[in-house]
Amino acid sequence: MATLPDFEAWAIFARVASRGSFGRAAEDLGLSKSTVSKAVSRLEARIGAPLFHRTTRRLSLTEAGQQAVAGAERILGAGEEAEAAAIAQSAAPRGTVRLAAPMSFGLSHVAPLLPEFFAAYPDVSVDMELGDHQVDLIAGGFDVALRIAALGDSRLKARRLCRVRRLLVGAPAYFDRAGRPAHPRDLAGHACLGYSNLASRDRWRFLGPDGEEATLTPGGPVRTNNADALTPCLLAGLGVAVQPEFIVFEDLAAGRLEAVMPDWSPPPIALNLVTPPGALRPPRVSALIEFLARRLAAAQWAREAEA
Repeated sequence: MATLPDFEAWAIFARVASRGSFGRAAEDLGLSKSTVSKAVSRLEARIGAPLFHRTTRRLSLTEAGQQAVAGAERILGAGEEAEAAAIAQSAAPRGTVRLAAPMSFGLSHVAPLLPEFFAAYPDVSVDMELGDHQVDLIAGGFDVALRIAALGDSRLKARRLCRVRRLLVGAPAYFDRAGRPAHPRDLAGHACLGYSNLASRDRWRFLGPDGEEATLTPGGPVRTNNADALTPCLLAGLGVAVQPEFIVFEDLAAGRLEAVMPDWSPPPIALNLVTPPGALRPPRVSALIEFLARRLAAAQWAREAEA
């Protein structure tokens, strides 16, 4: 008599493969590490071949594992969708949501919202990873990510929340001393503070009022991969920088910084919520997505950017 495939073990194998670790997979699944290891060993005994190369420092797929992982991921995804569909109508949101967000934006605009979210959804917890690198949602096991960019084509699902303006800013005292640029060519004589975590890290690109384009190579006393780190130098009058409005809007309103060259702007970007492919998601994920979409789109800098 034929026996059914070990669906649970294949789903566990898919999570181990995506996380690259028995321990991390166990944490994601709420299982013990030994349970996860035994499930994979059970599969290996059943198919008569190892699925992973194991060393003390690294875990990698064998040839058999590479051939099996796509099918195992489909089993895991189908199971998650079936379970989500079954509980979506009746269960209150509960469980952990894994969220990725940019460092500065996450600290200043997402973390302050979490107490309100937890008050509304006391059975939901958020595992938030902050960083300015772009994470792999599927391999990293993330439910949702906030991305500030002009998104390209992808198998991920994206929801645009609002436009994000990028402004050329500096301290009024700096502009009084060095002059206020009206055109990108005027920046040749200015100290340009650079943000390096961009595809075009060594070039500033601006679009003009009639569709013309200008680029330049910025040069100045500092370059960093975190935009917040430029604020002290800007306030001290050390130069100019292209900054997203959500970082500088309070300093602009208080007069500590000034935006110049209004007829020219960097190419447009937006704040997006990005999720893995699939039509269904657990109620806890939907709850966080709708909450963030509603609250972030209502921020002052977001309303002004959309006006």
